[in-house]
Amino acid sequence: MYVGRDMTELDMVAKTEWKDSELAYFHQSFQQIAPYLNEEGTTIHREIIKEIESRGGLSSDEASWERGTTPKVD
Repeated sequence: MYVGRDMTELDMVAKTEWKDSELAYFHQSFQQIAPYLNEEGTTIHREIIKEIESRGGLSSDEASWERGTTPKVD
């Protein structure tokens, strides 16, 4: 569950100052409501995507063929 600043507070902060968890949460939220977004909502979502891309993407906690869900320390 997301615990953090809401969109009314984040709207006053540059996307470069958002935490990764905030970017991830609102990106997922905007993806789910994408068909219903107006022009302003689409612009905000596009800015979130650009910021995620500028950071090199977001880390994933999901397992894949290359790695498990927990780091292995030798």
